[in-house]
Amino acid sequence: MSGMKPFPKVELPRIPERDFLITQFGAVGDGMTDNTEAIERAIAACDRAGGGRVVIPAGLWLTGPIVLRSRMELHAASGALVTFSRNFEQYPLIVSQFEGQPAVRCRAPIDGEKLEDIAITGPGVFDGSGDAWRPVKRMKLTASQWKQRIASGGVVAENAEGEIWWPTAQAMHGEAEIRRLQQEGSLDPAEYWAARDYLRPALVSLRGCRRLLLDGPTFQNSPGWCLHPWGSEHVTVRHTTVRNPWYSQNGDGLDIDSCRFVTVDGCSFDVGDDAICMKSGKDEAGRRLAMPCEYVTVTNCKVYHGHGGFVIGSEMSGGVNHIRVSDCDFMGTDIGLRFKSARGRGGIVEDIRIENIRMKDIALEAISFHLFYQGVEGSEGFDDREYPVDEGTPVFRKITMRNIYCAGASVGLLVNGLAEMPLSDCLLEKAVIQSERGILCRFAAGLKLRNIRLQVKEGPLASFHECKDVEMVEWQGETKDTSVNTPILVTGNSSANIKVAPLA
Repeated sequence: MSGMKPFPKVELPRIPERDFLITQFGAVGDGMTDNTEAIERAIAACDRAGGGRVVIPAGLWLTGPIVLRSRMELHAASGALVTFSRNFEQYPLIVSQFEGQPAVRCRAPIDGEKLEDIAITGPGVFDGSGDAWRPVKRMKLTASQWKQRIASGGVVAENAEGEIWWPTAQAMHGEAEIRRLQQEGSLDPAEYWAARDYLRPALVSLRGCRRLLLDGPTFQNSPGWCLHPWGSEHVTVRHTTVRNPWYSQNGDGLDIDSCRFVTVDGCSFDVGDDAICMKSGKDEAGRRLAMPCEYVTVTNCKVYHGHGGFVIGSEMSGGVNHIRVSDCDFMGTDIGLRFKSARGRGGIVEDIRIENIRMKDIALEAISFHLFYQGVEGSEGFDDREYPVDEGTPVFRKITMRNIYCAGASVGLLVNGLAEMPLSDCLLEKAVIQSERGILCRFAAGLKLRNIRLQVKEGPLASFHECKDVEMVEWQGETKDTSVNTPILVTGNSSANIKVAPLA
């Protein structure tokens, strides 16, 4: 992005140029042999030598978790398909991170903590066998798919949303047990064993690392989130493909969590939850840890499916700032640019600059600021009541979006700010949006809409409720709703503070 001070340079890992081929340590690529110990032997030899590249050649490789070491590159060659074991007993319980808080989880299929100079490279594929772990809602499958899922084993439960398939009874009952242990403040993995099957890991979990590179592989079918770097510095993710079934529960693509100095470039996502997501801890635990997500650049990425294309939140209690996003395509996502939080989170989101975003066939909002997020997709509910401002009040401000194009959405721009802390100092400039409804803004301050072209099917072009210091200039628009008497609707106590130029 021109005219902006450059971010600190993201450092790449420094790894010795020596190879350790897993077949030299007894690995067999027949899809049946368990290669866990052979891969561990190759990694141990690499570590003893002072680092190098552990090479997985073409073949079908079955394995349990792979635990990385410093100064190591895990390279999956062309034709390599690494399939992780469906045997839960191979995944020990460890203290990890989940949804912004320390948590006991099963070890990730690819795992590492407090490492330096690590890389996962090559054109091969890592498959997390997530379908063995994830619950599935009946409403998300066809009748024949549901029948196949039931026939595979597992158990079925019912809640307010209907029937849910679980892989085991332990997984089905695990949530209540986990809640009890968390309320007691326990992080002893031994106490969580009865709920192990519920504790789905990320496919790749890298915590507290420095100089991390993901370059080239396909990561797919994760048990939970797919790629989760946490508390790490100098992270590069490039030319990487992430695939999860569209119905996958918690099937996020890339969650950059409390990391700094990050580059994401030329990646492709087709996932079951948020695709490219910035996080920094949840509620009091996240505020106390105070590890922001900052100095992140996202460029040239494509998202084919996901709850959000580019997302900040909802766990952002440690702050998210200094973020640059440009030249990305979102096709068929639920929401395009998505910002979400809730009272109690706290944290500050600021200095976010986004430009050159192209969107098509967005199911819900092209751009969404939703500070009443409760896990309900596309919910437009909001609360007019003003609460006291405290450490749990989230702040979203100083956000710029330019050159935004959307061909098809339910809502062009949704702002659901807080009465006590409106979305502030936000600029949307040079945007062309076709949507069912136009701009819906509640509790925004200092919002600037410049050079906007809108085409909507229903309702006014824009409506503002309890907004102040809003500027809407150099805009064009048309609504196909013949019942609309005015293109701009203003409600609440904000009419004196709205500046709208005549329709161009």
